[in-house]
Amino acid sequence: LSELQDDLTLDDTSEALNQLKLASIDEKNWPSDEMPDFPKSDDSKSSSPEPVTHLKWDDPYYDIARHQIVEVAGDDKYGRKIIVFSACRMPPSHQLDHSKLLGYKKNIKALYIVHPTMFIKTLLILFKPLISFKFGQKIFYVNYLSELSEHVKLEQLGIPRQVLKYDDFLKSTQKSPTTAPKPMPPRPPLPNQQFGVSLQHLQEKNPEQEPIPIVLRETVAYLQAHALTTEGIFRRSANTQVVREVQQKYNMGLPVDFDQYNELHLPAVILKTFLRELPEPLLTFDLYPHVVGFLNIDESQRVPETLQVLQTLPEENYQVLRFLTAFLVQISA
Repeated sequence: LSELQDDLTLDDTSEALNQLKLASIDEKNWPSDEMPDFPKSDDSKSSSPEPVTHLKWDDPYYDIARHQIVEVAGDDKYGRKIIVFSACRMPPSHQLDHSKLLGYKKNIKALYIVHPTMFIKTLLILFKPLISFKFGQKIFYVNYLSELSEHVKLEQLGIPRQVLKYDDFLKSTQKSPTTAPKPMPPRPPLPNQQFGVSLQHLQEKNPEQEPIPIVLRETVAYLQAHALTTEGIFRRSANTQVVREVQQKYNMGLPVDFDQYNELHLPAVILKTFLRELPEPLLTFDLYPHVVGFLNIDESQRVPETLQVLQTLPEENYQVLRFLTAFLVQISA
């Protein structure tokens, strides 16, 4: 924890403490510190698979990999890498050097603590003086997995079975309302909505019937002018508040000037976010079996079969795919 004091000095400690706020704490939703005893399943097929690792036994991080304590699990909704830390898989300290785990805290953009207990929340409050203001703003409490699903796709996390059972237990202890709340009707898109709507909707709303949405045109144009030689242009993330601000501008039909943000990776993140929030993937759900089975096609037949399959795409999807493919060829050249 002492390494987290990168923003605090002795002179401004009291001021920083007054400003420092972790995510809001709703005492009524604090789960108990006690872990219930779950009945063991007799179904051997439902048991967790044996941990596997590609590391050699003498690798310094072999124990961490063997216990599957820390795993990389894809990207979140903002294109940032997700690192899952499963505390339930940690062995006793005499079996694992816990200090090795401190190396994973660097460059964290957001820290979601799932199923926080009273002890954890109290501990963080007590250690506020040792936690920097910036790091404190990155901590969020998640009482249920359903809340976590608002930020990441749960199916890609590989959540331990005991965590799923504990989440079910917590939900079962909550008092159900006497009358179920009526589901909110879907909110109609804004007149200039660009994110979260279909390509067909965007073309219909475009007076010039332009097949390439404005978000893709402007982000690709900016990247072509400034980032063709930038290494890892699609790997880095951007400030989430700035990403939301740019999304809001596009959705309200306001002009976006990427130069004013002085962030070369921002248009790349906006481009990825646009594609990620499409109601249906660019290659559509219907073509999913063809995509995952691509490597099973005989190498001599891959190109003609792929071309034939792509011809079945909706016209809007096909035009956007051609546009993006031409751009990615420039990037890779």
